Amino acid sequence: MTQSAYDPRHYPVMRDEIVAMTAPKDGEIFIDGTFGAGGYSRALLEAADCRVLAIDRDPAVQAIAAGFAAEFPGRFYLLPGQFSHMVSLAESHGVTSVNGVLLDIGLSSMQVDTAERGFSFQQDGPLDMRMGDQELRACEVVNDYDEGRLADIIYHYGEEKKSRAIARAIVTARAKVPLSHTLQLATIIEQAIGYRRYVRGKKQIHPATRTFQALRIHVNDELGELARGLSAAEYILAPGGRLSVVSFHSLEDRIVKKFLKKRSGNMARGSRHLPQAIDRSQTGDVAPSFTMVSGGVIKASAREIKHNIRSRSAKLRGGVRTAAAPWPQADTGEVK
Repeated sequence: MTQSAYDPRHYPVMRDEIVAMTAPKDGEIFIDGTFGAGGYSRALLEAADCRVLAIDRDPAVQAIAAGFAAEFPGRFYLLPGQFSHMVSLAESHGVTSVNGVLLDIGLSSMQVDTAERGFSFQQDGPLDMRMGDQELRACEVVNDYDEGRLADIIYHYGEEKKSRAIARAIVTARAKVPLSHTLQLATIIEQAIGYRRYVRGKKQIHPATRTFQALRIHVNDELGELARGLSAAEYILAPGGRLSVVSFHSLEDRIVKKFLKKRSGNMARGSRHLPQAIDRSQTGDVAPSFTMVSGGVIKASAREIKHNIRSRSAKLRGGVRTAAAPWPQADTGEVK
């Protein structure tokens, strides 16, 4: 495997681990819920004579998908839309159950590297941040939301301790001129809470990083989409079907971890000193719909991290579908 194979546009994070967990076999059907540049779809299609239904809400992937359809005729299909709608999207293609669902949560390199999408402040672009064609844009959030709501979004979705100071600075700045571009917002945040590029010789993340993450998650309802997507996967997976999810920050991983633990009946019981709500899967009311694989989380190898720094924060979790009925719909993941 050459170094160029680790280009994050084309070589997805933990590719080999994903293939091992998904274990594709000839004749099976898989859903790649986050197609992007197609790295995981290609890995599955090359590992076995299987079919892949790829889902993506980003219109920019359609040209890449057309190339896949030509390269893998009768085996690859793009279903434009959100992965939380995978059941209806697959049914529209005549598929009612699948052998595996794969989700790679977060931004693709294509989205980050395209300035006009507005996801990054590394280069200037409009404050957009939409993954699909929904109406809400980041510029509307920063210009129209009141200070309290802005602070809550930045705190909960960005895990930013200085959220109130940032929200206050945004409201003050927009009173003078509307906020429309990424570098404009990043500068406001930097001036509001300060920025030292290095502390004791260690490079610090830019102070706007968490706020940009929070805005992106809110604009695209990413946590709600993830929670609904996990429930959809639970519904469409056949018994023995494999669910594999790669996440890149603690908010996403927390949702995946909780989902798999609950569905497999592995939620910890409370003690008499610290009681907890009883997990119904342990009382017999609801049978476990998954068994967990690998005993927990899988992280990228040191070798992969060396070639692709994006993999450093990646966490892979998976489960195998049982024959039990699906549980009720998951929580939405929205800020209350």
